[in-house]
Amino acid sequence: MSVQFPPSAAPLAAHPVDVLPAPVRARLLELARGAEPVSAYVYDGAVAAARARELRAALPEWAAVYYAVKANSYPGIVRALAPHVDGFEVASVHELELSLEQLEQKESGETPEIVAAGPAKSVPVLTALVRARVEAINAESLLELHRVSRIAVAEGVAARVALRVNPADIPISGSLHMGGAPSQFGVAEPDVPDVLRAARELPGLDIVGFHIHAASNNLDADTHAAYLRWCVEWSVATAAATGIELRHVDIGGGIGVAFEGETPFDMARFGELAALVEPPVGVKVVLEPGRFLVADCGWYAAEVTDVKASYGEWFAVLRGGINHFQLPTSWDIVHNVAVLPVDAWEAGEECPRPVAERTRVTVVGELCTPEDTLLRDVFVERVRAGDLVVFPNAGSYGWEFAMHSFLGHPVAGRHLLA
Repeated sequence: MSVQFPPSAAPLAAHPVDVLPAPVRARLLELARGAEPVSAYVYDGAVAAARARELRAALPEWAAVYYAVKANSYPGIVRALAPHVDGFEVASVHELELSLEQLEQKESGETPEIVAAGPAKSVPVLTALVRARVEAINAESLLELHRVSRIAVAEGVAARVALRVNPADIPISGSLHMGGAPSQFGVAEPDVPDVLRAARELPGLDIVGFHIHAASNNLDADTHAAYLRWCVEWSVATAAATGIELRHVDIGGGIGVAFEGETPFDMARFGELAALVEPPVGVKVVLEPGRFLVADCGWYAAEVTDVKASYGEWFAVLRGGINHFQLPTSWDIVHNVAVLPVDAWEAGEECPRPVAERTRVTVVGELCTPEDTLLRDVFVERVRAGDLVVFPNAGSYGWEFAMHSFLGHPVAGRHLLA
């Protein structure tokens, strides 16, 4: 069995410390003065809100932006985004309750602006969604449609559902494909007519349209706009062919975030091309960005507990690791860092302060496995025991995606900038 490491960062150098905004540096240095070694996320809700406003402004009026809460469910971030998005996408009862709390602060009608996804929704989850009268439950199978129908009839309501579709072919690129191949997600496109035919016979269902979330982390604005157009045109044609009154097309998220060596997504270009698409009157087109809205609103920082050389290679050992921040290993990316110097240091015994200077360093965590490696072979001017290693762009799939329980270390703290 091979060990999964992130790719080598060579020949990259660590970011200069001024890549960290001054308020973030100040908050982290304040935390470093505490009694416990630092291992924490710092979030800036204003950054997430600004990104949401930017996307909203680039899109046509007919497009609705729903935040995918799974990307970062910290209440302060969800609260910061609420005034700047049209709704929320949820995948659990916890996310549903969190979103409903925020929507109570907005003027809304009887139907909460919430769509729900997930390939294995349990009966308790479906029951909560039906009772909340969410805007659309993205149904993954005929069995799930039967379950929603039974729950809705028992509750005396009509549940709004959209059928999740796994298309046979999609005009999109991206690092994570969830369409065009065998998958646990949605109904295979050839099976859609039969499933809809059966669903139309079920009581308690209001079939409003389709959900097509087929890729993630697409950095190409042209192909993403082509994907949007394809989703709308396919949904219109399929609804007409199957007798569905189309009111809802959910194209999922999928807008990418650029890391080292990648070109950022051109939001203005995407907006220009999206404006050329003309959905039928009365059809809402939902986009569900998650990572795109919150990636750059968070920083993960961990104290360097030791600096050591082994057979000619240097290691910076952190208080933290994949139990707090698993993304670099799981997603096979180079996630670069900045080193924030912390001048106060106590060894607890008579020992020189370990330091690596002007050399390549591999950043590892505190777990008893070599897979606890976050960054390899990055050039640093200097890193010392007691300094902080800080990962920018850690606002999405960071704390939520980590292995909190492995070895039982304390989980990473979370802090929201005022």
